[in-house]
Amino acid sequence: MLYIYYALLKEEIKYDATLLITINSVGSVIETLYISLFLFYAPKKARISNATLLFLLNGFSYAVMVVLTRFLATGEMRIKIVGWICLVFSISVFVAPLGVLRQVIRTKSVEFMPFPLSFFLTLGAVAWFFYGFLIKDFYIALPNILGFFLGVVQMVVYVVYKNAKEVLDDQPKGQELSEHIIDVRKISTLVCPEMSPAVILQPTVDITSDMIEVVQNIIIMAEKTEETKEAAMDDDASTKV
Repeated sequence: MLYIYYALLKEEIKYDATLLITINSVGSVIETLYISLFLFYAPKKARISNATLLFLLNGFSYAVMVVLTRFLATGEMRIKIVGWICLVFSISVFVAPLGVLRQVIRTKSVEFMPFPLSFFLTLGAVAWFFYGFLIKDFYIALPNILGFFLGVVQMVVYVVYKNAKEVLDDQPKGQELSEHIIDVRKISTLVCPEMSPAVILQPTVDITSDMIEVVQNIIIMAEKTEETKEAAMDDDASTKV
């Protein structure tokens, strides 16, 4: 939206900015679709916070910028002010993926940084740089130098960590299993202190249907042991009588 306004201002001074208007208009429609889908499927809390941020930046701030540049600046000065604003926000667009880059390095997983996105980001930065360079518009060319550099960095990181995903996937499984291990000896001690540890078939069992069956068997054995004790006590009593 910023570059559309910037292009319209350049049109006012008899500069042909049709290409800039067309491409950014299509991009605005696609981004609006992305944001709409996100807000539709996002949780309520995320939906409210992001909708508020969207209103403040894309609605209120954009309107304030348009009004101020319309009434407080004219001609070339207005174009320069809007150009610098476009430059700053373009740089922020390229810097934003650094958060994902940090996550990739920390988790050693490229799940959230697909290679096609990084590749076309770099390709687009190269194209826009040469476009801005050829028309001598550094407000377009300058931020795409940084975009090219960061795009290359993302692709390099992807190549480094793309084979580490399988290792990462195996780790939670082992951790999850280790967190769900129960010592059967402890259970047997609680249920029936007189039972010998030799009765236990295995020291540790995963929490599964087998685990439930083992616990049930222990309880049954404990009940039988108690019944045997009671029967023995009755026999002793009858013998004494």
